[in-house]
Amino acid sequence: MKSLVVAASAVALLALPGLASAQEATTVYGNIGYAHVDVEDADLGAIQARLGARFHPNFGVEGEAAFGINDEDVTIAPGVNGSLELKHQLGIYGVAFLPVNENFDLLARVGYSTAEVEANVTGLGSGSDDDSGWAFGVGGQYFFDGVNGVRVDYTRHEYDDDIDADIWSIAYSRRF
Repeated sequence: MKSLVVAASAVALLALPGLASAQEATTVYGNIGYAHVDVEDADLGAIQARLGARFHPNFGVEGEAAFGINDEDVTIAPGVNGSLELKHQLGIYGVAFLPVNENFDLLARVGYSTAEVEANVTGLGSGSDDDSGWAFGVGGQYFFDGVNGVRVDYTRHEYDDDIDADIWSIAYSRRF
């Protein structure tokens, strides 16, 4: 499934020059911030980064990468404890923007993502699992001066192994 994400990313990047020529300007943007990950009753934290291109006032594409920074202690069974950690998450999304005014946008996105989670069980060792699936979300962004801003969003990840993750994020946003 990782190859599907890489292939989709390559297709999206190859399509951008043609789409940009159809419009007067393509806006490239980046975000970096904190993501709160709620997966299987565990609360994890991650540093999340995005790079996107808005090739129309209402449409764009973005890639996303997140790396876990905050694992959680969990009880697996009575007397059996361990921890859960997000190793990484990668995704590619199509984004729809609804400009409210010059500095504020509402947004919705849909895409495909993959993630790897590691579990450590006290006395038994550790193991990791990766999974992929569809993701969709909503949010908003506000630019203070037209270039620097803040973005807040929610994304639901529905992975193939019936594992779902809810991710809330807040990020510094920059238009280039």
